[in-house]
Amino acid sequence: MEHVRQSLVGLLITMSSIVSIGSSSLLEPSPAQAREEGTILMAAQTPMVYDFTLNDIDGKPVSLSQFRGKVLLLINTASFCGNTPQYTDLEKMYEQYREKGFEILAFPANNFGQQEPGTNAEIKTFCYTKYSLSFPLFSKISVKGDDKHPLYRYLTEQSPFPGEVEWNFQKYLVDRSGKVVARYPHRTKPLAPEIVQDIERVLAAR
Repeated sequence: MEHVRQSLVGLLITMSSIVSIGSSSLLEPSPAQAREEGTILMAAQTPMVYDFTLNDIDGKPVSLSQFRGKVLLLINTASFCGNTPQYTDLEKMYEQYREKGFEILAFPANNFGQQEPGTNAEIKTFCYTKYSLSFPLFSKISVKGDDKHPLYRYLTEQSPFPGEVEWNFQKYLVDRSGKVVARYPHRTKPLAPEIVQDIERVLAAR
């Protein structure tokens, strides 16, 4: 009889241990679960424009954090597009507002109609010779497709204005805090009233 009692006690202790282990596994995520949850949490932390680094037209890395506190106009450009003459108005805009804390960042891209086929050196020569640009010009990147640059992945997928870039010279306006506050179609010229008014409004805000 004593033998039976000891067997029952042992069985109860074993069952208690199993329940305890099971409860613990329900309360505490496994390492794999923790890693997965950590990924989800990190993905929820939306980046800002300042988080990206790109090469300038000469191949030197430029952290966009150096433009912190300024109003930015980000544009994907091309040398052989019907919109290419917009460079003239962009330079006028830059000369007018740069002293107030305004920067234009141009990102050449060959995603549309093969209208930016040249090397960075060729793009630089074209832009500086034909249009005498003085605002920052970056190395050629992709703004659409599987090889889309992380900056444009953010602009088109995570910013307040999601949606694919439609053509060359699409524009994004960024305020002094790094927030994207407007997007303009490629056909909208830089000196269009709606763009000028938005730039002046954002420049005036502190």
